[in-house]
Amino acid sequence: MKKILPLSLIALSSLLYADMSTQEFLYKDPRIMSMGGANTAIGGYSSSIFSNPAGIIKIKKSHGIEAEILGLSVSGSKDIKNFTDDLNNADTTDEILAVTNKYSGEAFNVNVSNYTSFSFHAQNDIAYSFGILAASDVNFIPHNNGGANGILETHSRLYGGLFLASAKKYNGINSDFLGGTLNGAVTIGVTVKYIKQKSYEAGLDTGEVTQHKDDIVQYLQDTYEVDNSGFGVDVGALYEFSNKTWNPALGLSVMNIGNMTFDAYGSQPLSVNIGASISPEISWSNSLKFDVDYVDIFNSQQARVRNYNPYRSQDQYDNADIGYDVMNHLRAGASLGLLDNSWFMATLNAGLYKGAYTAGFDMQLAILKLQFATYQEQLGSELGQLEDRRYVVGLGIGW
Repeated sequence: MKKILPLSLIALSSLLYADMSTQEFLYKDPRIMSMGGANTAIGGYSSSIFSNPAGIIKIKKSHGIEAEILGLSVSGSKDIKNFTDDLNNADTTDEILAVTNKYSGEAFNVNVSNYTSFSFHAQNDIAYSFGILAASDVNFIPHNNGGANGILETHSRLYGGLFLASAKKYNGINSDFLGGTLNGAVTIGVTVKYIKQKSYEAGLDTGEVTQHKDDIVQYLQDTYEVDNSGFGVDVGALYEFSNKTWNPALGLSVMNIGNMTFDAYGSQPLSVNIGASISPEISWSNSLKFDVDYVDIFNSQQARVRNYNPYRSQDQYDNADIGYDVMNHLRAGASLGLLDNSWFMATLNAGLYKGAYTAGFDMQLAILKLQFATYQEQLGSELGQLEDRRYVVGLGIGW
């Protein structure tokens, strides 16, 4: 019988890197990722709560209640299909080893997530948002030496959560700065969230992969499943200057206040992020936005590294500090709106994420939404150690 990798295995194998990439946020909206992952000082989406809860104040009042009944996104690594096809066709131990040798040291990811949300920007400059997240994040790293990380390493999780956010704008804020006076508006936003996850971390050896090739999902559940849950609070601020030509803004967010530092893949330690943006008024475009973010300025994110234990204790992986690299924290992006009316909207995005380019588009026809993004994830304890180019397609129904 051939070894088939069903979607359930992909969902369970979600976090598979020896030294995994940091996860600053729980959800990566394709619209934001195509713009370099920069959104701290721009906002404008219901998903802005994952970078700065104050950003929901930028949801247009003219849109009324903004509903995303379906916000499905699917992402995958560049060569994920070739890897899974080869592994599916491997029948014997030698054939399985040939596949892991062929792809040794490469990173493979599949992520399936859905964020359903309802948001409203009231006339008194208060915005509200409620969202439900369900996600699976699948990552694979094959190894050819069969050492402590086995021949197939996996750090995986299935997770979901509830999010309730509110933001309030205060106009007419004046302050002295460098001998002059700043005029603008300050928005304060807060998100309360509950997250529950099942994580799976393992370095599967040759015997495990061969013996359990037909029931690998059940084997991971029975042997490696770890449950975690926690409440968290995110707090953010957005300062918009009174300049109608450039519309500059500054953003600050403190994410994951609470008990979300799980001893498992998917831990969400406290993160402090800053950003700056401009949205110049131009005659030839519906909208033009630029944003630069510096995320996790205190470098609190950690990687998961193997602490080898032959008896398979739950402590076989530990959190480890990551070397500080400026580019690993930098996000920058631009968004060019081509058209936005009650029936059709189109936007082109591009940016820089962890030192590599991003690009994509966002389109909406009536209630149907289509998004595309590409970005490169940096995996490992330092920049450039392991790179994974990913492609994301988003499909949605909303208004």
